[in-house]
Amino acid sequence: MSQAVTTSRGRLTALARAEMTLLGRSKGTLVAALFVPLMLPFTVLSVVGEMDLEDAGLTVGTVVLPAAVGFSLLFAVYSALVGIFVTRREELVLKRLRTGEVRDVEILAGASLPAVTIGLVQSLVLTVGCAVLLDVSVPQAPHLVVLGLLSGLVMCAALAAVTASFTRTVESAQVTSLPLLLVSMLGSGIAVPLEMLPDRLASVCELLPLSPVILLVRDGWTGDLSAYETLGAVVTAVAWTGLALFGVRRWFRWEPRR
Repeated sequence: MSQAVTTSRGRLTALARAEMTLLGRSKGTLVAALFVPLMLPFTVLSVVGEMDLEDAGLTVGTVVLPAAVGFSLLFAVYSALVGIFVTRREELVLKRLRTGEVRDVEILAGASLPAVTIGLVQSLVLTVGCAVLLDVSVPQAPHLVVLGLLSGLVMCAALAAVTASFTRTVESAQVTSLPLLLVSMLGSGIAVPLEMLPDRLASVCELLPLSPVILLVRDGWTGDLSAYETLGAVVTAVAWTGLALFGVRRWFRWEPRR
């Protein structure tokens, strides 16, 4: 039993190391993953600064901080992985890996690890930076912050694999990833807090994939979530992650699309 676990860990490590090398050679993907999420919070900051946040019980810091995490999840993890999955599929890398002893879940996990690690580190750096620069106090419920971030990483990786399933070429990966990017930025509380939207629209936006992640991260700092609201956010995040994983098993393609 111990030997099997060690072997699996070794395969994952080897795959992740190889993927990190390939990612380093893809300058466009690397730049988008590393620098775009670092710049976008400044755009949100200029917009949020003009909003009347006091009536909603929010501050600039408690809006921009989770938004920065959301940008990391969308660009460093989701968008980057869509391109990575499609590229490896079209280059027959995935097909060759499946002919060996590596299991399917190990292939996908190994390919995802570098981007997920970048997203995690970037989120932590942005969180600390926003907390210091925007004078945000220590989180009131740090476990919710951790839960939101980890669920977001897993969800975005799974959603990237689903999106890659319907992406024909490497060039079209930027197009197929746009719908989720735009919907999440506009409707998940990243650019505009849901509290600033009409109640009916906010109720719909709460069901979007990234909305529970942003809610958990933000209210992990403010501590304003009730137990019922926390449970609702967790259930929504788990539901989207489960649907995405089902979609990966059902539709993910291991060979080039013709």
